[in-house]
Amino acid sequence: MNIKLSVVDQTPVHGSHHKKDAPLLTVELAKHCDEWNYHRYWVAEHHDSVHFANPCPEILVAHLASITKRIKVGSGGVMLSNYSPLKVAECFSMLASLFPERIDLGVGRAPGGSAMTSAALAFPNKASNGQFYAEQAALLESFIHGSFKEAHPFSSIHVMPEVRDVPDLWMLGSSGGSAELAGQLGYHLALARFIDSENCHPRIFDAHQKAWQQAGHERPLQRMLAIACICAETEEEAKLRAGTAVYRKFATHIGEREDFLTPTQVRDRYRGMQASHQALFDRIEASYTIGTPEQCWNEMESLAKTFNTDEISLVTVTHSQADRLDSYRLLAKNL
Repeated sequence: MNIKLSVVDQTPVHGSHHKKDAPLLTVELAKHCDEWNYHRYWVAEHHDSVHFANPCPEILVAHLASITKRIKVGSGGVMLSNYSPLKVAECFSMLASLFPERIDLGVGRAPGGSAMTSAALAFPNKASNGQFYAEQAALLESFIHGSFKEAHPFSSIHVMPEVRDVPDLWMLGSSGGSAELAGQLGYHLALARFIDSENCHPRIFDAHQKAWQQAGHERPLQRMLAIACICAETEEEAKLRAGTAVYRKFATHIGEREDFLTPTQVRDRYRGMQASHQALFDRIEASYTIGTPEQCWNEMESLAKTFNTDEISLVTVTHSQADRLDSYRLLAKNL
């Protein structure tokens, strides 16, 4: 199977650089991935985070599309519950007009931040907490494709510019809750195994495909599996580098919140953990794809076969930008 490799970039705040440089490091990586023949480059949305520094993917998408040449660029994703579907449609329709056939619009249900952040984003209204997500997603699809029924009160609204290419619509999911909705509405599905590997199963893609077919969509269905991946020249070095990301996820389970630790700090903390915490850390690490290029590619090919997809998207979080660049560079040698 020929696998297309893509990127989901959370714009991590690397310990190797000043925090304000994080978006510029995303720009640096995107330029390289364009040259290294990665297929797609998505940026994520987070608010009030000590780890991730992109609260406005639409702005970063515009810049990345302008400084790359051929790679598809998009959001992975816009947290739709925070926004007006019309405004999202206008932003990404404009992007698609400026960069024809290169823009993806991926949306997700999660708020991308704390309850207080959601309240601030919604002010002076109340945060929806995802309760209107299905309706928002349906409205967004209709605004993008101009598919409102004539009787709908929004059917008279024209999303500008009117003569345009449209972005490809994707929905993000991690445990299957959005699969049928995405299929019904005509969204392609990006399955985030890096978020919840234990509940991420191939049957989620099956449910999406069934709903897609039942809805009668004529355009070809697309699916993508997003995984956490850290690659290095040796397995030992890859596991050391991966410690930063594994510990961050471990810390969320035990209620800690601090800047990224160095790989050495993680190793030292692991040695001092109680057995139950070591077991949790080990379980998280096992859900990552970690190793040499050959080891990572073997695992990616196995996952692609299991999930029946030809596209794997990589989420690579490391303490240093150099390690992140190295991981993507090493894996690109097989593209």
